[in-house]
Amino acid sequence: MKENLLELNRNILKRKANGKAIFQPRINAWYDDRVFSKKDLPGKFAGCDKVALYEKIGCSDRLYNFNTCLEAQYDSSVKVEWISINTNGRDYEKIMTTPVGTVNEIVCGNDSNYGMMPTKWLCTTKEDLRVCSYIEEATTFSFNMDTYNKLYSELSHLGLPTMFIPRTNIQKLIVELSGVEDTYYLLADYEDEVEDYFKSLTKSQEGMIKAVAESPIEWINYGDNLHCRILPDYMFVKYILPEYEKRGDVLHKANKFVYSHWDGEVKGYLKYAKSCFLDGIEAITPEPQGDVTIEEVKEHLGDEIFLIDGLAAVLFNDTYSKEHLTRETKKILNLFEGQLILGISDEMPADGEIEKVELVTELVNEFNAKKNTF
Repeated sequence: MKENLLELNRNILKRKANGKAIFQPRINAWYDDRVFSKKDLPGKFAGCDKVALYEKIGCSDRLYNFNTCLEAQYDSSVKVEWISINTNGRDYEKIMTTPVGTVNEIVCGNDSNYGMMPTKWLCTTKEDLRVCSYIEEATTFSFNMDTYNKLYSELSHLGLPTMFIPRTNIQKLIVELSGVEDTYYLLADYEDEVEDYFKSLTKSQEGMIKAVAESPIEWINYGDNLHCRILPDYMFVKYILPEYEKRGDVLHKANKFVYSHWDGEVKGYLKYAKSCFLDGIEAITPEPQGDVTIEEVKEHLGDEIFLIDGLAAVLFNDTYSKEHLTRETKKILNLFEGQLILGISDEMPADGEIEKVELVTELVNEFNAKKNTF
């Protein structure tokens, strides 16, 4: 009998699925790359949109579409303008004007996918920090139930709605506002102003956490994209852990399952896994791609913390055989039985083979078939 993916997803998180797993390969980027380059999907998948692709494979989707339900609003004192800066339709300048000053960033597209990256960061000076602090204090959050209901009706057959919420303090600077180099220059030169910005951000995010806690979303991701080579573990302890405690306190009281996105190299963080007020960790990438073995991951997560993903992305291109992928999949299914949302760490690569996604789907179905129905 075909699984109800929404209920399976929910019951796994509640540890009521008798050890079953669910496979959420996150193949959206792989799909989008083909749409961007006007390439047909291979074989029987030709003509499929994203939903049909997941349906035809028979796997679940991690439904981050529900991010659009969380809406940030600036008050009337903040003006935002987007200006196209050339004729290719992919390069823009964003200008944010406030009573205490103006900040701007320039983002540029590329020729291979829909991604855009800053070529000029929004916050790189002492004055920029002041403006960004003002913007945070002028921001409020709300949850749009109309958007939620529409998405739920369209997508919930593929899994349990989820979302990733805005990044914590220093990760917001590193990933969104300043980049790696300028973040560390700001900390070195203007530590007090950086700390003031973090205070403003924390206050703003209290309203965001409240809106999420009151929403129907049952599992919440902190989209922090943590990486040991970029944020050393002592800074993780100083900046990230206190925010996780604050968030976890509110969200756990609202009966939410909370998890964070740790990708890249994470060996230095794993020793803190059980102290992070998290129920799960997403995108830990094991060898042969990451810096940890899957056995080390299990040692540090124990039986308490869920592994979300776990299959290295490189296993899905032609570097490794289907036999290798099969061995790794079976190992993870058995090692993390009862605490696993299986997926690709981080996502399906652009040169990935969709047949391997089908293979893992079959392996998970075979694994689940041996369990009693819940």
